[in-house]
Amino acid sequence: MSTGEAVGVLLPNASGGTVTVIALQSLGCIPAMLNYSAGPSTVVSACETAAIKTVLCSHAFVEKGDLHELIKAMETAGFKFIWLEEIRESVNFINKIVSALTYKNPLAETKSSEAAVILFTSGSEGLPKGVVLSHANILANLSQIRAQVKFSHITDKVFSALPVFHSLGMTGGMMLPLIFGVKLFLYPSPFHYKIIPKAVAKTKSTILFGTDTFLGGYARMAKDEDFSSLRIVVAGAEPVKLETTQTWKDRFEVDILEGFGMTETAPVLAVNSIEERKIGTVGKLLPGIEAKLEKVGGIDDGGKLIIKGPNLMLGYMKADKPGVLQPRETDWHDTGDIVDIDEEGFVAIKGRVKRFAKIADEMVSLTLIESIVNPLAPDDDHAVVSIPNKRKGEKVILLTTSVDLERGQILEAIKKRGFSELLAPSAIEVVNNVPLLGSGKIDYTRAKALVL
Repeated sequence: MSTGEAVGVLLPNASGGTVTVIALQSLGCIPAMLNYSAGPSTVVSACETAAIKTVLCSHAFVEKGDLHELIKAMETAGFKFIWLEEIRESVNFINKIVSALTYKNPLAETKSSEAAVILFTSGSEGLPKGVVLSHANILANLSQIRAQVKFSHITDKVFSALPVFHSLGMTGGMMLPLIFGVKLFLYPSPFHYKIIPKAVAKTKSTILFGTDTFLGGYARMAKDEDFSSLRIVVAGAEPVKLETTQTWKDRFEVDILEGFGMTETAPVLAVNSIEERKIGTVGKLLPGIEAKLEKVGGIDDGGKLIIKGPNLMLGYMKADKPGVLQPRETDWHDTGDIVDIDEEGFVAIKGRVKRFAKIADEMVSLTLIESIVNPLAPDDDHAVVSIPNKRKGEKVILLTTSVDLERGQILEAIKKRGFSELLAPSAIEVVNNVPLLGSGKIDYTRAKALVL
């Protein structure tokens, strides 16, 4: 491994993974965080996009995660594996003493403007790209978060189960507590709904990062007293349902602080705080972020969010030029999100440009339809997608795990809220499971494939 080389990291959210990331950065290498839940072809494609030659992994992780098929596919593609267990066996007492005395000295000089990590876009609506973040990007975002959300390195304890290949798991769940000296508890899987509430209670953690999917799952399995130590719960990656917010408020006396961001911004752009929060919004933009709204045809409220700030990525790595950083063309970045910003500065997400369907010459928000459907069957999962339709341009299909949900119910709920009947799904497809990404977000690519 050489300075400036991208090195794959295929590890769970645990202390070993954290040490590996920091060690690679000390060497001047760029850790590329691989999403082991994405499937062999996607992971191999990500490695090829970032021109990765070497991957750091763990035999124990492969066994516990049943990743044998993934490892086989990567080895067949020619990637070299270095196993953490073998490194551990090679470390002697002298190595440990030298490391303890020199741990503050990086092994290679690195500038803050240089690449610190490569994360990959979720691929929820297409193929993932490599997002290259600098040390300055990450440190800027950590400072921005701290300015908005007050926490203490003395009294607070962070509990994070979000995977480190996810931008919030990397920045909020790992880097933030390490940089600011807050005690950190890492848990390897956010999907262990029964175990995590008990783990939070046992560690007496005060800060929890999650998504709506995960927070809803924890609430269903938790005892009322399991989350009594929590004072800050930050949710991102997907819209937080009103039912989730109300459950956490009623049962655990905790206000979920919903935020908003993207991998390209390291990742947080806006977040509610205990002091300033408004339900139905993702809070105010963080300090240092400039924003402008670009009008989108057919959408009256708000516009497409264009932003710039010190946390904005260096650029992308794409499959057409493997291993080559393609820098941003301007200081501004098109988020692809439709938002509205009120007079107080609170940001409300209306949906992504790609999450609107054109039906009978009107723009229909698929995210809005989901928000109407969710309360009708709050214990089930729902995803709304659009597919081509010769007569109307597009038609809306609802994927749901509810066997009782009927179109008439949805139509009545739409009318009660004063919206157009065009929002009503053309069809309802009952599925055993709504496809999810490893981060807990709905995988709309797979959901649409199921419908088609």
